[in-house]
Order: sequence, then structure tokens, then C-alpha cells
Amino acid sequence: MKLKPVIGSLGLILALGCAVISTRLHGTPTTDSDEGNIARVIARVLANSAYSGHSETKEVSGKFLDRYLEMLDANRIYFLESDIEEFKPYRFDLEALTFKRGDTRPAHVIFDRFLQRLDQRVAYTQELLKTNVFDFTGQDTYQWDRRHAARPRDLAEAKQVWRQNLRYDYLQEKLSDKKPEEIVKTLSRRYERSIGAMRKAEDFSIAMNLSLVGVGATLQSDDGYCKIRELLPGGPAARSKLLKVGDRIVAVAQDRKEPVDIVDMPLTEAVGLIRGAKGTVVRLTIIPAGSADSSVRKTISLVRDEIKLEDQEAKARIVDVKGGNGQVSRLGIIDLPSFYSGMENGKHSGQRSSSADVARLIERLKREKVQGIILDLRRNGGGSLEEAISMTGLFFKSGPVVQTKDASGGVHVDYDPDPAVLYDGPLVLLTSRLSASASEILAAALQDYGRALVVGDPATFGKGTVQSMMPLADVMRRFGVPVEADPGALKLTIRKFYRPNGGSTQLKGVESDIVLPSPTAALKVGEAEMPDPLPWDQVPPARHSELGRVAPCVPALRNASAKRIAASKDFTWLHEDSDRMKAQIDRPVVSLNEKERRQEKAEIKARADVRKKERASRQALPETQYEITLKNADQPDLPKPLPAVKHPPVAESQEDDPESPDLAQDDKTPAADSTLQEAEHILLDYVGLLTSGTNNPVTLGRR
Repeated sequence: MKLKPVIGSLGLILALGCAVISTRLHGTPTTDSDEGNIARVIARVLANSAYSGHSETKEVSGKFLDRYLEMLDANRIYFLESDIEEFKPYRFDLEALTFKRGDTRPAHVIFDRFLQRLDQRVAYTQELLKTNVFDFTGQDTYQWDRRHAARPRDLAEAKQVWRQNLRYDYLQEKLSDKKPEEIVKTLSRRYERSIGAMRKAEDFSIAMNLSLVGVGATLQSDDGYCKIRELLPGGPAARSKLLKVGDRIVAVAQDRKEPVDIVDMPLTEAVGLIRGAKGTVVRLTIIPAGSADSSVRKTISLVRDEIKLEDQEAKARIVDVKGGNGQVSRLGIIDLPSFYSGMENGKHSGQRSSSADVARLIERLKREKVQGIILDLRRNGGGSLEEAISMTGLFFKSGPVVQTKDASGGVHVDYDPDPAVLYDGPLVLLTSRLSASASEILAAALQDYGRALVVGDPATFGKGTVQSMMPLADVMRRFGVPVEADPGALKLTIRKFYRPNGGSTQLKGVESDIVLPSPTAALKVGEAEMPDPLPWDQVPPARHSELGRVAPCVPALRNASAKRIAASKDFTWLHEDSDRMKAQIDRPVVSLNEKERRQEKAEIKARADVRKKERASRQALPETQYEITLKNADQPDLPKPLPAVKHPPVAESQEDDPESPDLAQDDKTPAADSTLQEAEHILLDYVGLLTSGTNNPVTLGRR
């Protein structure tokens, strides 16, 4: 049998359930003793090796059962209250059944019932598609997020939920102006595909992490949708700036051919449609992340390409800003996509290390006499811990950078031992909800030392844990358990990160000194959104010397920034979009009245048209930008200036031209970025405060 992968330390029944589901889907012949052996071994590993040390108690067993049910039916549309009542005895028996006896019957019973309800739902919706006339003139609604809703009491109530779900899907397609026969065909295939998806061998094993060769994105399955989890630096998707984390792909087309609906399609099949030869065009129809109307569809075109090594490396820009008094200020911006290392599994990967690359870029920025530097970590999801420690050491003298605590409670402190300081000038760290792990280690350390001003979303991702992959075959052999087929691996949380001041980065992340409106702030991403995250806690502070440069400046900088934001149309629009998104999240109910929905859609388009017209009238920004790469960092002269950028439109807004198709072209035009532009203002004010020795920012007024 195959078990791949089992995520995190969700527990006995989840691990066991994954084993049973994978066995059933892959069709690999196994015996009850095989499953029992795997269940017992996983239980012992979770109890003894995981950071939280799961003990075999009835309380924990109940949580494991809930997690398994949630994994199968997260939106609570399949299992009935009577089903849950029938499974109730397992809540108290799992410890004895799995850990002691290796009895896998609970997982089989639950999964069989899930398949039964799935078959019933598909049969019912197919009958409705054949016989029902869909009317959308009433005032009924659909609750699209049922994660906290009560489960259907019986099959009749479940059918009402299924019916409203179908009506919602039908209206979504109708609002895209599809003909009735086309809608019926699309939805009929989609619902049939949902059954096939649970019986495909490869689907379960790839659902957790999937890199798309050709466009450079990572997908995850989310309630039948292919959702973008990550954009790989340097890939066509990231370069286009048309796709964002949280976007849901609903259809794929090859160049100008008809799009293929991929909702409820197994990820492997979706990938097969998205992948393609270098230089060919793929059109993706998406529901933008956080769109106020989920019927909004945006079609974008990407030219498939390979991800070049240099596109994933650190790069910089020099920005010459002309103030109202004619004075020019020079700033440096370093974009760091990840903490990459020159070593991989003990061997040289051929890629330079991120700390060495950033050091080269800083040396060039210093030669060009920049007055301050912004380190952009907004899309940096982490990477090498060692690189994060080394890079932190570029900005201050030796001292503790990060503390880690293992499962036994032992605390280890990692230091920067080098007293040399590469850059000692004004430093701003630009972060977002997507800044995670190693990014948070660097930001937390420089914030604790009072060395850097942290600007961006209210807080970073909040991933303060360390994971390790444990091959189950090796573990089973150590326990003397025979292994005939690869049982996969278990991903365990083994340590937690702590700041120099002793606080964990888990859940809370790193809070910004100055919060800026941004498109990622309202996204439901972060460690706190994960099921059963480890809690925030703290350890004793590590002895370190605070420089105290930032705190005296924060009140004045925050006040000056707030005034600019209040006067900015860009941020006003961003606030409006964010408020609509939050309102939709807080009340996950949508109207099924077609007239109302079309009016909402028209209002979205009208807003987009007004904004587009206003942006078109703007003047170019009074600044000149030069791109500094690792290829030209050592050249004596600056490269040619980049094309001028107009005042920053809300390029991040998901309502910007929601229906217009775009073709992503590679060019050297810097992206208009409201958040980055405000970070530049803040850095200029910060430079002014540090040089003048006062608490009154000298704003240069570029808006």
C-alpha cells in the first residue's frame, strides 16, 4: 500500500484514514495486518516524536476523529447528524482500537459512508439538471461557507443543501452568459467528475503540493477548486502580476480554443491542461481572490516558459526620487524572493546563497550612495534557516538571532558570530501576510534589536515551527514491522522558533511598526487559519543589545504615513475593497436572485471603469529607477533607466477590469505598487528624522 503524504501531526485517525483512503484509491492489495501495523507505528511516532507529543487519551482521540471528518467533508454537506451519532462511539474507542489493536475498521466505515453520501448527492443533482427549471427571481440565498454550520439532520435536509448548491453553481455559470444547455452540460460533467476524483489513484497523493511546470505556480485543492497557494519567483505567473495567491482557477484553454471547466477535476488532470511547451499560450479563467462577487470571472493569458535560475535570485533597484523642492533623494530596494542556499542535501546546488547575493547588492547600493534601503519580503515564504541567520548578521554586530525549542523543552540559541556590519544605514523591512518562516526570523530579530523599521500588513504569516519528513518504511523496520510496499512519509513538527526577546513567531507572526493597507491583509492565510495550530508561547529572552533607533521615530512616521494614506485615492479604493471582502467573509451568504446579482456585477464593473479612467489621467512619477541584478552589480556604470511609471494605480485590486482578458508580456517596466510607493515615503521620512535628529518628518510630497 502507499501512504503519501500524511501532513503534519494531525493524529491517529487522520493518519490511519489517509492510509485507508490511499489503499482504497490505489487499489494496492493489503491485509488488515498491514493497515494495523501502519496504524500502530504512526500512533507511536506521533506520541513520541512530534513536538506536541500526542498522548493516547480519549480527548485527543476525539480531536482526531473530528479532523478526519473535516478532511472528508470540510463544508458539512455530506455527513448527516445521524451519521455523526453513529460514529460517536469511535470518539472513545480509537485509542484502544488503533494504538493497541491496530484495528482500522473506523476509517473504513466512515469512508464508506462518505462515498455513499457522495453518490446520493451526484444522483440527486443529475436528476435536477434533467428535470428542473431553474428560476432565480425569488429571494432565497446560498451559504457558500458551511464550515461552522450545522450538519443536515437527515437526507431530506441534505438534499435541500445540495439543491441550493446546484442553484448557486447554475447561477454562477448563467451570470457568465452561458446558454442553458451549455450550463447543464458543464455542471453534469462536473458532478460526475466529483465521484471519479475520489476513485483516482494519484489524486490524493498530489493534493497537498503541486508545482506547475510552465506557468510557475503551486496549487492546492480547496472544496473542488484549484486554488493558487504560491507563485514561484521568476515564473510566468509571478512576472505577469495578473495572478495572485488565493485566486481560484475554474477553466483552462489552450490559446484560442474553447475553455475546459476544471472545477472538481483531479489536480493531475488540471495540471495536464495547464502544462505545455515553452512559448505556447494558456488561458486561465479565474475567480479573483477576495472578489466581492464570486460570479466574477477574469480570463488571463500566460506564455508558458521555463523558470530561469536568475529570476529566483535576489535583485535590487535604485530609485532617484525628485521632491517638490527639486532635491533628489536616492533609495535602494532589494527584492528577496526566498532564503536560498548554495548547498542542497550536502551538495552544491549551483545556485549562489541569498546572503552572499544580498551582500553584493548592498555593496553596489552603497557605492551608488543610497540614503536608505528597503528589503522587500512580501512574497518571501522562507527557506534556509542558516541563510536567514547569516543575512540578519549583515545589519548588526554579533548576537543572538533566533532561539529554537525542541520537544523535550530544550532551548538552543543561534548567533551571528561575525562582528562586522555590512550596512548600518536606515533600513525598512516590507512584509505581508505571505512573509513566513525564515522571513519572520530575520524581521523579528532586526525588530527586537531596534535595527529596522517593519512596515506592511498588520502581521506576517505566523509560522514559528520546524518540520521534518520521516520515511515510514525506515521507522517500521526499526520497530521490527515487515514492509512490503512503500508506506510513504510522515511530516512532523519537531521544534518551535522564538525571537531574541523570547516571544514565539508562531500564530502572532511579526507585527508591523507601521501598518499599510494592502491586498493581502484581509486574506484568510496564515498559521492561525490552519487546523489545530500550535499555540503562541515564549521562552526567556536571549541577552542582546537593543540599538533603539526605531522606537523614537515610530509615532511621527506613523502619523505622516496615515495622513498620506487618508489623502490617497489608491488606498481609499483598497480600503473599500478590503471592507467588502471582510463583510463577505463575515457573512458567507450570497443572493440567488439573478437581477440582484447582475446589478452587483454591473456595480463592480462601473467601479473598475471609474478607477481605470482616473488612473489614465495621472502623470508619471517624479522618479528614475535603475535595475541592479547580480549580472550587472559589479559593472562600473548604472544600466539604462527603466521606463517611467505613472502614479501607482491599485494594481493589487481584484476588481480591476474583472472581465477583460489580458496577455502577460515580459518587459522591464516596473510594476506600479501602492504599498511599495508608501514604503518609499516612509523611508524618506525615516532618513530625514535620523539625519535631522528631530521627530518631525520632512515629507517630500510626491502625491
